[in-house]
Amino acid sequence: MRILILNGPNLNLLGKREPDIYGNSNFQEFYEELSAVYDDVASFNYLQSNVEGELINILQSSQTDYQAIIFNAGGYTHTSVALADCIAAISVPVIEVHISQPAAREEFRHKSLIAGKCIGSISGFGLDSYRLAVEALIQKKD
Repeated sequence: MRILILNGPNLNLLGKREPDIYGNSNFQEFYEELSAVYDDVASFNYLQSNVEGELINILQSSQTDYQAIIFNAGGYTHTSVALADCIAAISVPVIEVHISQPAAREEFRHKSLIAGKCIGSISGFGLDSYRLAVEALIQKKD
């Protein structure tokens, strides 16, 4: 199984950005640890963009290279009809992931426009939300 982990806006600042919400670890270190743990996964790839259109281009082009996508759309989760439409249009299954628990934060974060287009959503477990998504994909494959 080839899995793409795709992060949206401001997630390049993990480890520096609001550590009380997002923790002190940067994503690259976590990604390297995650990649080393799963023998069941043929390959991981990690991409991040702050630009909505770039995220859409990545999602659209992912169909030939990946069997699954773990996607943290960041703030676009709550605002982007275009990302929701893109997820609905592609053939690759997507799991929505969030480090924090959006339902426990500001009211505008309570609604996800992409959740209904994804095969599942995992949030509130810090960076372990990504690990839980990998576990779900491995179990779904079996």
